[in-house]
Amino acid sequence: MHKPARKYLRWVGRNPSWENFMKRYLAELIGTFWLVLGGCGAAVLAAGFPQLGIGFVGVALAFGLTVLTMAYAIGHISGCHLNPAVTVGLAAGGRFPAGQVLPYVIAQVVGAVAAAALLYVIASGAPGFDVAKGFASNGYGAHSPGQYSLVACFIMEVVMTMMFLFIIMGATHGKAPAGFAPLAIGLALVMIHLVSIPVTNTSVNPARSTGPALFVGGWAMAQLWLFWLAPLIGGVLGGVIYRWISDEPAGVVEGRKPA
Repeated sequence: MHKPARKYLRWVGRNPSWENFMKRYLAELIGTFWLVLGGCGAAVLAAGFPQLGIGFVGVALAFGLTVLTMAYAIGHISGCHLNPAVTVGLAAGGRFPAGQVLPYVIAQVVGAVAAAALLYVIASGAPGFDVAKGFASNGYGAHSPGQYSLVACFIMEVVMTMMFLFIIMGATHGKAPAGFAPLAIGLALVMIHLVSIPVTNTSVNPARSTGPALFVGGWAMAQLWLFWLAPLIGGVLGGVIYRWISDEPAGVVEGRKPA
């Protein structure tokens, strides 16, 4: 077991109990629920509100703020990953035990689907609501906001997720200023959305993509594979690259590892 993984286990005590793990999984579920409800909710309910909406900038800020706020709320409980690509990337970077990846991912997906279900109930209360308009789903080709090609969308998602993990690894490094990681990570997610919303509607998070896609069905489910594959590849690349260039591969205090 990697030294960071051993430190992760020491964080919950010498003999981590099932209750400790369940609390972490529940924290990830709640955190991802907040990310999808806040971020996708901003896109569905407020981005194009008649005549005066918050637009791309508002949606980008909403996603960043969900991560920022939840990082302070649950960073000390679960690390606040909220994203399968982040969990896998941190494991690849030696910051997270591989044995905890699957339950974290399951919790994240459940939280995302629950948020999408609630958002659907709320959004469908307005006259003229049509889930076929996209419901904040991610897409490529004809379903990309700017009709970007599959290759362009794949590259965008890989690179943006890679840089997201790179920033997460650096902001939570043992030598980084304590307490500021949530700010760096939240602002990074804002910037990522500002750049990539026109291309893919911004995923960089397979759980976030899965929730809305389940309600849209059809094309959204058919294209969902890209928004699992590309972010996971990017997450692994970001984690591995940062681990390789870092001058200190040793662990991170779990409470400072929000993402």
